[in-house]
Amino acid sequence: MPWFEDPLDFLTSIEAMARESRSLDSLSEDDATAQVFRLARGSEQPGPVDLPWLDIDKAFLVAVNERAGDDVVVALDYRTDPTDPRVLASDFWTQPGPCSWREVAPTFSALVAAFDL
Repeated sequence: MPWFEDPLDFLTSIEAMARESRSLDSLSEDDATAQVFRLARGSEQPGPVDLPWLDIDKAFLVAVNERAGDDVVVALDYRTDPTDPRVLASDFWTQPGPCSWREVAPTFSALVAAFDL
């Protein structure tokens, strides 16, 4: 993700991923914060939540900022496929204004293949 300016901490357990993903709930409770981070709960919207927004009902965080306040995140996005989610990352740097969620890879399996894992 060339737009990242800060280091990431890749989460190594399901528990850590679940804990970090739950933080999206509190961020989305405040409307102003939800607007800045472009977070929405799809189950509460009249229509689908599309990029550059993150549907927190269908997202799971797998990497977060290493330093507090950097606001860098990588998420699995299950809106596109329940078995092979798209990979998204936050972007506060490319354009001024609120966060944009950008596609890193169209599927998790494509990301794994790109890294030859």
